[in-house]
Amino acid sequence: MHRFVLAAKQAAASLGCRSPGGGGNNTALRCATSLAVGRPPRGPRLPRPAREGTVRWSSAAKASAVKINEKASREKILTLESMNPLVKALEYAVRGPIVLKAGEIEKELRKGIKKPFTEVIKANIGDAHAMGQRPITFLRQVVALCTYPNLLDSPSFPEDAKKRARRILQGCGGNSLGSYTASPGINCIREDVASYIERRDGGVPADPDNIYLTTGASDGITTILKILVSGGGKSRTGVMIPIPQYPLYSAAISDLDAVQVNYYLDEENCWALDVNELRRSLKEAKAYCNPKVLCIINPGNPTGQVQNRKCTEDVIHFAWEEKLFLLADEVYQDNVHSEGCQFHSFKKILYEMGPEYYNNVELASFHSTSKGYMGECGYRGGYMEVLNLHPEIKGQLVKLLSVRLCAPVSGQAAMDVVVNPPIPGEESYSQFIKEKESVLNNLAKKAKLTEDMFNKIPGMHCNPLQGAMYAFPRIFIPSKAIEEAKVHKMAPDMFYCMKLLEETGICVVPGSGFGQREGSYHLRMTILPPAEKLKILLEKMKDFHIKFLEKYA
Repeated sequence: MHRFVLAAKQAAASLGCRSPGGGGNNTALRCATSLAVGRPPRGPRLPRPAREGTVRWSSAAKASAVKINEKASREKILTLESMNPLVKALEYAVRGPIVLKAGEIEKELRKGIKKPFTEVIKANIGDAHAMGQRPITFLRQVVALCTYPNLLDSPSFPEDAKKRARRILQGCGGNSLGSYTASPGINCIREDVASYIERRDGGVPADPDNIYLTTGASDGITTILKILVSGGGKSRTGVMIPIPQYPLYSAAISDLDAVQVNYYLDEENCWALDVNELRRSLKEAKAYCNPKVLCIINPGNPTGQVQNRKCTEDVIHFAWEEKLFLLADEVYQDNVHSEGCQFHSFKKILYEMGPEYYNNVELASFHSTSKGYMGECGYRGGYMEVLNLHPEIKGQLVKLLSVRLCAPVSGQAAMDVVVNPPIPGEESYSQFIKEKESVLNNLAKKAKLTEDMFNKIPGMHCNPLQGAMYAFPRIFIPSKAIEEAKVHKMAPDMFYCMKLLEETGICVVPGSGFGQREGSYHLRMTILPPAEKLKILLEKMKDFHIKFLEKYA
């Protein structure tokens, strides 16, 4: 202690700290301590007379203190130059620059700044509840009971909801949704997922041990990709993805430093997948990487096509022939709008193609609470089923999942309701079916409305919206607008969408964020707004597009 006080005195003296009337040890100690934590000692408080022990500063001392503070503010360790370059290169269009601009405009509107519109309509993302869709009552009842078990004694909740909540809680540590679960998820929910898959696929067997509960489908997709990516140089893993694609894939591939291998969907044929295009893409990719993953989105996002059975069989045969690991993103499996279209799961078709395929093709398929008729994006519930995984890799997959401990348990509970809904004879069945069919029927009507209205606008073309919850129309952009976009260092469709936002308050995503053929331009817009608001939105887009063409003609 004596040495510290002595050092404090010396430090104070060197900076001109004076103590009129004594109290030297305490004053010097305070002075040195202040410097140690990066702030100058307090100067005299004027006009009060100095008290015993008060430190007075000379101008030289003040200058020295400022220099010390300047030295203390050193360069940041993490800068744009030093950060992970893979993260810096990563892009995610659905929450990209145009959405940030929409947020700025919303703030300006709240401040009373006048615009040609009164609200920003965020049609950029498939967030059903944010667009006004009402939650499914039964799903919320079960999750509420799981969250607050005291409600199990309430007569306000139906017995079929209570039955499911009790079963889920019995699978939780301490009968509480607040406990961690096993990394693959709660066992009884995995069993319910397996039963759901068997019902969906007409009796095709499903093993709960192949089911993993995830944080939405995105978590499952990135986890599987993470375990698949390896090698360097020309042996680096190539991942085949559709163009247009959901930007999760390009972002995950960039983050993992894998190689993106594009195959193009056929816009002239309602965005169909052509196996000859897969062959072209694979052959070219083998010159610079090791393609070993094939991603399929069915129904399509952003393109809305529903794959027919023959196409699915062709893709499976191609994957078997070329020894590719199949990823089937099937989160929109409940969202099929067009008559004559039907969802066929890859698992079902794989099984029906016979044991040579079913016992050999490695397949991971994904589902989620976020889409369908549920629209429960915020719960982050999902699952993946993984088939024909090497036994040793299954252990590695569980290890990788255990790093994030477990998927959100409330999301697991929500997923359980999706796969274990009320059945005929249960008291909640009639209300559940009414709500589910209402959501799906409204989506089908809005899909048709959107397609028809876009196709009436000069310079726009929209393929039939067979499924999912988006339109991806092709837009004509005049050469003058393309030149102006270059001046602003924007892609032409980004320039178009930014102008649309600034003049109408409508926020959509440019097609360049999803990928498109060179020289073509698109935008993605969700069809989730209520029908009346959707009509207004489409009329505004029509007026804007006509004025845009006139301005840049």
